[in-house]
Amino acid sequence: MAPAHPLLWRSLRVFQVYGANTDVGKTVFTTILCRAAKLIWRREHAAFLKPVSTGPGDEADDLHIERHAPGVVRRTLLQYDLAMSPHAAAKGKPVPSDIDLLSRVHQFASRRAARGPGWLFVETAGGVHSPGPSGTTQADLYAALRCPVVLIADSKLGGISLTISAFESLKLRGYDVETVLVFRDDKYDNEQYLKDYFTSHHGIAVASLPAPPPKINRDADTEIMSKYYEEESESTATRKILDHLDRRHQARIDRLDSMRAGAHRQIWYPFTQHKLSSPDNIVVIDSARGDFFQTLVSEPKRAIHINQPILQPSFDGSASWWTQGLGHGNPLLTMSAAYAAGRYGHVMFAGAIHEPALALAETLLHGMKSARLTRVFYSDNGSTGVEVAVKMALRAARTRYGWAASTDIGIIGLKGGYHGDTIGAMDCAEPSTYNENIEWYNGRGIWYEYPSVKCVRGQWNIEMPDALKADLGDDQVFESLSDVFDLDARRTKYKHRAYEEYIERTLSQHLSNGRRFGALLMEPVVVGAGGMDLVDPLFQRALVDVVRRSATLFDARHRPGNPDPTCWSGLPVIFDEVFTGLYRLGRFTASSFLGTEADVSVHAKLLTGGLVPLSATLASENIFKAFESDDKADALLHGHSYTAHPVGCQVALESMQQMQAMEGRGEWDWTKDSDWSGSLGGRTRGKAGLWSIWPWDLLNWVSNQIRCVAGTWALGSILAIHMKAADGTGYKSNAALKLQTFLRDGDGDGEERWNVHSRVLGNVLYIMGSQKTTKEDVGEIASLVRRALVVAH
Repeated sequence: MAPAHPLLWRSLRVFQVYGANTDVGKTVFTTILCRAAKLIWRREHAAFLKPVSTGPGDEADDLHIERHAPGVVRRTLLQYDLAMSPHAAAKGKPVPSDIDLLSRVHQFASRRAARGPGWLFVETAGGVHSPGPSGTTQADLYAALRCPVVLIADSKLGGISLTISAFESLKLRGYDVETVLVFRDDKYDNEQYLKDYFTSHHGIAVASLPAPPPKINRDADTEIMSKYYEEESESTATRKILDHLDRRHQARIDRLDSMRAGAHRQIWYPFTQHKLSSPDNIVVIDSARGDFFQTLVSEPKRAIHINQPILQPSFDGSASWWTQGLGHGNPLLTMSAAYAAGRYGHVMFAGAIHEPALALAETLLHGMKSARLTRVFYSDNGSTGVEVAVKMALRAARTRYGWAASTDIGIIGLKGGYHGDTIGAMDCAEPSTYNENIEWYNGRGIWYEYPSVKCVRGQWNIEMPDALKADLGDDQVFESLSDVFDLDARRTKYKHRAYEEYIERTLSQHLSNGRRFGALLMEPVVVGAGGMDLVDPLFQRALVDVVRRSATLFDARHRPGNPDPTCWSGLPVIFDEVFTGLYRLGRFTASSFLGTEADVSVHAKLLTGGLVPLSATLASENIFKAFESDDKADALLHGHSYTAHPVGCQVALESMQQMQAMEGRGEWDWTKDSDWSGSLGGRTRGKAGLWSIWPWDLLNWVSNQIRCVAGTWALGSILAIHMKAADGTGYKSNAALKLQTFLRDGDGDGEERWNVHSRVLGNVLYIMGSQKTTKEDVGEIASLVRRALVVAH
């Protein structure tokens, strides 16, 4: 099923009517608005939609519309005969999924838009958080539709509090409340307070209308209400309300239309050659929900007909640069951020502590299950987190080996490894497109070529770089990816010894030339920005083992005794898990794939579930003590103004707890079914514990497109497709652009159109789901990928 579509057309003004509570007059106000819209805009149509209604059918709100707003098209999608909350009224009856209900709402709205200019008022049931049929509260259920809201205030005793609470609930979920309507009531005078409050605090217009006359009996009530509706639909106040809504609708469209050009004039984008860019290349994101952006349809497609939708769902195929894990607009993360902002704002951290920072540190250390890691240092993003890690490791190595502060110390890493864009982090990477033009760049280290893993023709190959074949032998073939990750079995074989001998021999050559190294730094399992390469885990394990046992290589004077097994040996080992950690590959820590632990570990991106920036650098006690001294200048003199900001820490804590709970409940078990996982898991799947949201039949099919595909792999929520490249592999290659363009052009036509927003790394196109991506959405995207490869190549 296609994802939920937003309700925005040039021709159709759509507004959702929410009530601060039940029985506040939603239907009365909506009837007035429908009737007035039909009266004032005589050449346009007006419509009323009630997605869910409860109570006897002869008392349904759409019949009220029919009676008092003739000529207005009305529809109720679901009618339950019990007058109670929809989730309770629906018990024992067919209950549509949330996405099915949203699809039906969109279908009705799109049919109205196809009729030309008009109005549509979508009335909810009960209050803002009244549950829908599935149990999802309406504020969450309808958020993906991105409808501007008319909020009906409660004019009764206690109504001020209920109205403000309802507004805040909507605001927290990204709704735009365009106006607040309330009945006049001289007794409680909620009207005046709400006008003052919303005008001064939020700049939102509040309008009031006379309350309906008291009920007498059914026949008299019909006549009295007809007169009431006639008067109020023709009133100046109602006309002003609709004029305001009309202007707000047009202003929203005008702003969206102008954003590409405005951004092109004023924004300096990351990783963008602006000379090759134009406004047409800019993606306007109106909102995001779950795994999808709501993006502005490109001009050529939108110009086909003014009754076509302005926005479309776009699958967030880069997980917003690898940060997204729990869905955009996740209400629990949003509440966590609001809670911490309200409780703390930001507070000074040096020499202080607050609950979110301590609780997150405890959660991270417990989740890592590492006997080595005992300390947590907070910073603001992955790049600075790596800089902190490097400072920690180099100081520890220098003090142990007695090197002078002026000693030129490098790091050991992998070719293509990239750890961030700040100067220090860039110096930890080999010269590349990312850094070779940076004036202060000075690569400090050595970088090993490595064997990589790809699925080719349905088999898992460990591909050996040509330069290493003399030392390490030819490519290897495995039946399953789990066999590749079965390091206990593979470490007994010749290849492991060959890896270690090659690493030690190369390292000795550099050391004999006078080089000094202070740390091993690498991304465990996957080299991300360097090309989305799945590294042979045995090679990384061998690299760690050689470094840890080679203390005398790094300083011949050093005579290791029998150290604490939690202390670093040889050199400190830094794992940059900014990308690969915290369930991106299916596990809390990517280090577990290598069967070893880091002395320093860096985490970001998924740390906060994709909501706010934060990084945590975890270190061993042995590393921590390297900075202990009677001289303050020997401390780790690093930090920034927003260190351990409470909002980030609270959100990260909620993110970690959600993902750990998902793992505990087995929410990813569907990926481990043998029909889904195929040779990803293989015979040793249970032991290796590998899973992917991307099905084996897709990988197998892609891997057999040998005319254009060099290989593919999937793990956790990542799918990587390595295209054959006549212009060479690497960041400058254009080999994956055709595939990216097809995915951007999308699936479906007109009202049902959606696409995949993706990023490429040279000849590699990757698609990354969140940890909440559904099996159904994966199936839709997999079908689109198949068609893209056939058509684009």
